[in-house]
Amino acid sequence: MHETTGTLAHSKICFYGAGSMAEAIVRGLVDTGAAPAGNITVFNRSNAGRLAELRARYGVLAADSEAARQDALLTADVIVLAMKPKDAASALEALAPALRAEQLLVSVIAGLSIDTIRGLTSEKQPVVRTMPNTSSSIGLGATGISFSEGLGDDAQRLALDMFGAVGIAQVVEERLLEAVTAVSGSGPAYIYFVMEAMIASGVAQGLTPEAARELTVQTVRGAADMVRLTGEQPSELRRKVTSPNGTTQAAIETLQRHGVDEAFEAAMRRCAERAGELGRAIAEEALQG
Repeated sequence: MHETTGTLAHSKICFYGAGSMAEAIVRGLVDTGAAPAGNITVFNRSNAGRLAELRARYGVLAADSEAARQDALLTADVIVLAMKPKDAASALEALAPALRAEQLLVSVIAGLSIDTIRGLTSEKQPVVRTMPNTSSSIGLGATGISFSEGLGDDAQRLALDMFGAVGIAQVVEERLLEAVTAVSGSGPAYIYFVMEAMIASGVAQGLTPEAARELTVQTVRGAADMVRLTGEQPSELRRKVTSPNGTTQAAIETLQRHGVDEAFEAAMRRCAERAGELGRAIAEEALQG
C-alpha cells in the first residue's frame, strides 16, 4: 500500500499549473482552512504576473524561478497536475526523475489516465485522477475521483478532503470518469445553454433582459435546491408541478415533440466519447515522446 505523509492540513501541496481550476482548489483549501496557505505553492511555465496575483489573493507561495520550482516539487507531499493537457506528457517526463515514491500525484487534467501518468513517471507512483467542474470556483463543485491500485487510506482521505473543500467528491471506477465528464464535468455548460434559451425567449415575449435573467437564475437555483433539500427525484417534482392540460404540460410536451430528451442523451454520449478521444490523444503523444 502506498501512503502519503500526514493529513491534508499538514501536507505540502504544490500546484503544477495556475489556471482557473488550480485557483478554485486553492481558494477552497484556504477559505475553508482545510490547508494553510503557507503549505501551498503554485507555479506555471512563464506567467509570473499570474503567480503574483494568486499570492496576493490567497497568501500562497509562488515559485517564480526555476530553483523555487524545483524546490517546491522536491519537497511537496502532494503535486497537483493542473497544466494544460497539451503540456502534460512533456511535463511529466521532465518531472519523473525527481519524484519520490511516496509523493502523491493528483491530476485535474481531462482525459489523462492513471496508466498514462504512471507510464510517464513510475508504475508504482501513487495517483489520484479527478474530474472536477467549474462550479468548484464557488465551492459548489462536483468532482469524480478515481484512485490508483493500492493507494492507501490516508492518501484517499487526503484527496477526498481536498475536493471536499470545493464541493462534493464522488469515488468512481476510472472507466466511469468519462461518464462523470458528461454528467458534471461539462454539465454546467448544459444548464447555461438552457438558461440562455430561457432568457432569450423571455425577452422575445416582452420581458426586459434584466427581468428575464433574474427570473431565470432564481428559477434554476430554486429547482436545484428543491431536488437537493427534498430528496425527491426530479421526475416526481416535475410531475407535481405539471397539472393536467395546464401550461407546464403544454411546454413539456412541446419539448418532447422536439426531441429535447433524446438530444441530451446524444449530447452527453458525445461528450463522454470526446473525453475518451482526448485521453487517447494524450496517451499516444506520450508514447511518441
